[in-house]
Amino acid sequence: MRASRSLALAAAGLCAAAAVAGCSSGSDSGPSSGATATGAIGATDLKAAGCPDTVVIQTDWNPESEHGGLYQMLGSDPRIDAGKKRVSGPLVDSAGAFTGVNLEVRSGGPAIGFQTVTSQLYQDPSITLGYVQTDEAARLSSTQPTTGIMAPLEKSPLMIMWDPATYPDVTTIAQLKAKDAKVRFFDGSAYMDYFTGAGVLDKAEVDGSYDGTPASFVAAAGKDAQQGFATAEPYIYQNEVSAWGKPVRYQLVNDAGYPYYQSVLAARTAALPELTTCFTELVPVLQKAQVDYMANPAKVNSLILDLVTQFDTGWVYSQGVADYSVKAQRDLGIISNGSNAYIGDFDLDRVQRTIDIDTPIFAGQGTPVKDGLKAADLVTNQFIDQSIGLPVQ
Repeated sequence: MRASRSLALAAAGLCAAAAVAGCSSGSDSGPSSGATATGAIGATDLKAAGCPDTVVIQTDWNPESEHGGLYQMLGSDPRIDAGKKRVSGPLVDSAGAFTGVNLEVRSGGPAIGFQTVTSQLYQDPSITLGYVQTDEAARLSSTQPTTGIMAPLEKSPLMIMWDPATYPDVTTIAQLKAKDAKVRFFDGSAYMDYFTGAGVLDKAEVDGSYDGTPASFVAAAGKDAQQGFATAEPYIYQNEVSAWGKPVRYQLVNDAGYPYYQSVLAARTAALPELTTCFTELVPVLQKAQVDYMANPAKVNSLILDLVTQFDTGWVYSQGVADYSVKAQRDLGIISNGSNAYIGDFDLDRVQRTIDIDTPIFAGQGTPVKDGLKAADLVTNQFIDQSIGLPVQ
C-alpha cells in the first residue's frame, strides 16, 4: 500500500531510479558509521537500560511528516548518508539531552527495493524497530512474527478519494457502489479484499491497476475514484497536479470499517525479552518526541525536506505537502490520544477486529495466520507511559 505514496513514478520506476542512487536490497547489515554521541547523559540513560549503542529504526517509506516523531529525536547535527538513505546522530530526549546512545533512521520503499519492513527486521538483526502494519504482522505471524510496542499513528491516513463535482452527494466509500464508479487501488491491498467481501464495494467496480501516479485519475475526468493518503494527495492534487487543480473528497479506510494500525513500531518477537528494559525507557522518549513534533514541526520538516533532496529516489515532497500533512494528521485524528489521555497505545479490540477480518483473506491467499492468533500476539501496551499525551484542545 505504501507504493501509492509516489505521485512521481510507479513503484517499478521508483526502484529503478533508486538503484542508480544506491537502492538497497536489505542485505547490508549493521548501522552506518555515523556521528558518535558523547557528552553528559540526561535524565534518561538508554545505555544503562540495555539499549544497543545505536537504536536502528527502519521506516516503511521515504522521509515524510508522518515520521516526524522519529526525526525529532536526532541531535542538532545529524549525519546524512545519502547513498544508503539513512540519517543518524545522538538520540536525544524531550529536553534535548543525550540519552547515551545513537539513533539511525533508515528509509523504506525504494531504499529497500520495496521489500516489507518485516523482511528487513529478519534479514538484519541490527535493526531494533521497524514500521509494521498490523495486517502485515498478522499475515506474517506464522513465519516472521513481530510485536508492536507503540502506535505512532492512531489512524491510518489511507483513504479513497473522488471528485465532489462528479459525485456531489457521495460522502462515504460505500456510497460509491451505487454510482458504478471504478475504484482504483494498489493491487494486493488487504483492505480492498475486505471491502469487496463485506459488500462495501462491488468486485466488478474495483481496479487494482493503481500505480501511484495521477495520470489515470486525471484522464477519467472525475468519473473514477482512487486510493491515496489523506495526508498528501488532497493537497497535491489541488495544488501540485496542474492537470487536476481542484479539491477532492475522501473517506479514511479506517472510518469505512478497516481499522488496522499503520506504521507500528515493532520488533522481532523473539528479541523482545532481551530488549524489555530498553523499551521500558525508550518508549516514553518516543511518545514525548511525537508530542513535541506535533507542537512544533518546522525544524523537523526542514530536515525531512533536506533528506528527500539528498536521498534523491524520485520521491517528490514539497514544503506545502509537509505542512499540510501535519495539519491533516491533527485535524483527522491520525495522530491523537485516541479514546484516552495518552498517546501511542493500542486498542486491543481494534487489533483483534483486524485479525478477524484478515484471517480468512490471508488463508485464501495461501498465507494463513498463526493458529489461534490474538491481539496480544501482535502488540503490547506494557511500555506505554500513560502520563504522556497530546494536550487537550
